[in-house]
Amino acid sequence: MRILGIGASNDLAAMYGGMQARGHEVRVFVRDPASHGVFAGMLTRTDDWNTELGWVRQAGPEGLILFETADQGEVQDALRAQGFQVIGGSALGDRLEAEREYGQSVLRQAGLRTAASHSFTSYRQAVDFLAARRQRFVLKFNGAASPRTRNYIAQKGDSSDLAALLEFYTAHEAPVPSPDFVLMEYIDGIEIGVGGYFNGAEFLETACIDFEHKRFFPGELGELTGEMGTVVSYGGSGRLRELVLEPLAGVLRDGGYCGYINVNLMANAQGLWPLEFTSRFGYPGYAICESLHREPWEAIFLKMLRRSHTHFATVPGFAVGVVLTVPPFPHAQGYEELSKGIPVILDESLSHAERAAIAFAEVEMRQGSLVTSGTCGYVGVATGCAPTVEAARLRALDVARKVYVPNLRYRNDIGARVSDESLARLRQWGYL
Repeated sequence: MRILGIGASNDLAAMYGGMQARGHEVRVFVRDPASHGVFAGMLTRTDDWNTELGWVRQAGPEGLILFETADQGEVQDALRAQGFQVIGGSALGDRLEAEREYGQSVLRQAGLRTAASHSFTSYRQAVDFLAARRQRFVLKFNGAASPRTRNYIAQKGDSSDLAALLEFYTAHEAPVPSPDFVLMEYIDGIEIGVGGYFNGAEFLETACIDFEHKRFFPGELGELTGEMGTVVSYGGSGRLRELVLEPLAGVLRDGGYCGYINVNLMANAQGLWPLEFTSRFGYPGYAICESLHREPWEAIFLKMLRRSHTHFATVPGFAVGVVLTVPPFPHAQGYEELSKGIPVILDESLSHAERAAIAFAEVEMRQGSLVTSGTCGYVGVATGCAPTVEAARLRALDVARKVYVPNLRYRNDIGARVSDESLARLRQWGYL
């Protein structure tokens, strides 16, 4: 096959690397110049993806374009109209992820309940709103590229800590553009995601559940990073697929969507509360999912594009992914001085299976040696699979300990709370 990857930061680099290792031709376009070093010396990079369209078209049904981000949906729609095979999302998918209120309205129209959400373009108005309500809210910025570290979950019942943060943002606000965010009513419960592969007409039968760990430190302390590790399983997802994904099939079909999509939820005894969409392959989610696949990505993509099968084979049990980082992650400031270019060394005892359980991210090959690259110190993810969450967690940590990078950091509790309580409660409520 010929695969053209298009993205901002080469987030799916490990996926491309796997397809290349299996004998496929792969070329990638990386929009952000600061990320041009990601997988340098390991993948073929193109400076203009438009010039590669003829190369893709020459492959006929074996040509594939893969989009990483949720901000080029209109481009994807146009390429599909020209006859190209595209996996990624669509203009609709971009809106679902970037415009939180729109996403919530689509969920409501599909018959799902949502938490109360309020849109703002002024920090001062939001502070006044919180003062009048005096209840717990969650701050979430709109835009697929908005920094996750600026989002915040109020810790106090009256949201006075959130109001103080908004006052800080007011004092440090850039002249333009205006902020664009929502305050969503806090829902107490268990956070869980359900993700599916939509082939343009329907969801594949194979769907997954996930439990993200977003805070930087063990014990759910520190800033929200996007993701520090995740528990994934393809087993037990049928009920959530039926309740959450299936009602969305019509709007996705009408919107020309073809790719992976995930809905993040809060679950409690009162019901399911969808919070947000991820209208693309999440990272490190795609790498953790892959560790449970019995079929390679390209086989799954062809099933979606040709609509030939609605099932692909997976491994039973759980996969746990542990994100490996170096300073100053999750921030970018100071990366050049602190960590960029540091050697990445693997333990000599690493088995072939353990090496396959590492999906590198911001690295490059320099003079025959692996070093850190990219923009913020996101080295990669170590994964482990097992019949139980606890066993998978321990296997992932065993792999992580065999990666040597100066000042490497990772959480050692990914999956602990899922193993201890979440699964039992979700089963009790009838969601698994």
